Amino acid sequence: MVTLMSGCMSGLPEVSRFKAVDLDTQAVQKREKEAAESLVISSLQARQSVLPRGSAFERVATPVLAANSRAAESELRSARLRAEAQSKNWLPTLGPSISLTSLSDAVASIVLDTVLYSGGRKKAEREFAKSDVEVAAVNLSIDTNERVHTALMLYLRGQEARETATMLGGALEDMKHFEWIMTERVKGGVSDMSDLSVIRHKLAKMQAQFNAETEIALASVAELNAMSVKKLGEVEGITQLEVSRYSAQPLEVLLSEAEKGRSIANAQIDRAGYLPTVSASVSSNGGGLTGSVAPTNPIGIGMGANLEAITATEEAAGRRVAQSQEEASRRLAKQEAETAALDRQLAEARALTGGAKANLDLFQSQYDAGQRQVMDVVGVYETYAAQAESEIAVKYDLVRARLDMAKDLGLLADGDDI
Repeated sequence: MVTLMSGCMSGLPEVSRFKAVDLDTQAVQKREKEAAESLVISSLQARQSVLPRGSAFERVATPVLAANSRAAESELRSARLRAEAQSKNWLPTLGPSISLTSLSDAVASIVLDTVLYSGGRKKAEREFAKSDVEVAAVNLSIDTNERVHTALMLYLRGQEARETATMLGGALEDMKHFEWIMTERVKGGVSDMSDLSVIRHKLAKMQAQFNAETEIALASVAELNAMSVKKLGEVEGITQLEVSRYSAQPLEVLLSEAEKGRSIANAQIDRAGYLPTVSASVSSNGGGLTGSVAPTNPIGIGMGANLEAITATEEAAGRRVAQSQEEASRRLAKQEAETAALDRQLAEARALTGGAKANLDLFQSQYDAGQRQVMDVVGVYETYAAQAESEIAVKYDLVRARLDMAKDLGLLADGDDI
């Protein structure tokens, strides 16, 4: 026991900065080896963010990720430790054994056990632990991309409300000017009071919408600041993204593939339980070498059905991957079609806004020349404001559609950083 304890104590880490550097190097080497042995993890690490460096989106994403509690990271760390422990499951195990020789005497000994043949169970346990790491890694990537997506959706909602409020602010000033003109005309007996009431109703409606958009902008910024390590109220503007459905494999499909590997490994563990396991052990009390040959799972009448169920589990895992691939392809195709449609609608909305502005300028010049009434100009101005608001909405919907596609593909953060 003294010899064993001295061997355990010799493995304690040294308090040295050189030792820390060695540990960091070993950690990097382990990660590289892990990526080389896993297509799933190497695929995750190869992903590059579509958010341009220095852009408004990148300035939002960086502090938001810095404030992330990353519960999925702890799960990945636990899975990696379990995989590291299982990678040595083929080595003999050493442990104490206490047995009673009589009612008053107890014999303590050290027993060395080793499995000579497990029917593939040990290998399947290592594969299960490896697949468990892959599942945790994909979940971490999904969690990170969803957090960035949530933050960018809040940012876009605030930016859209701010831009709409700016447009409505200018419209309010013009509408107040029209109200003043109509008020003076009513005082002079030139116009009817009903026209002034209509203008005041339109003005009140526009003021209420302006207040609502301002409140939405403030609430979005406040919620975004709660997710970040620093205030983001000064960040402005939107970024045009370039993303394609073929840029990367969807994270949903990667998760299905990782879960498939874990399900197959678990099925192999269950199947190996029906095969004989050959083990040997030796005790320090001088009992000599002993061995056993026995299956882990009990063999009974239902063994055949259990084996068929194990085979069905493996087949179901493969079908889930195919189903996930189909659903992801359908969703990405829909998103790509929506993006193309929104791109076309944005071009049309800009043309319509330009036409409404030209029409408004024409009516304004005709009003100044005495050829139009105030209500004519007010109606045209209201049409222009509604069209400008529609253009703003389409513009932000297009950016949201591209961000949705980037989130499904896992392209809102660099894989190495995750």
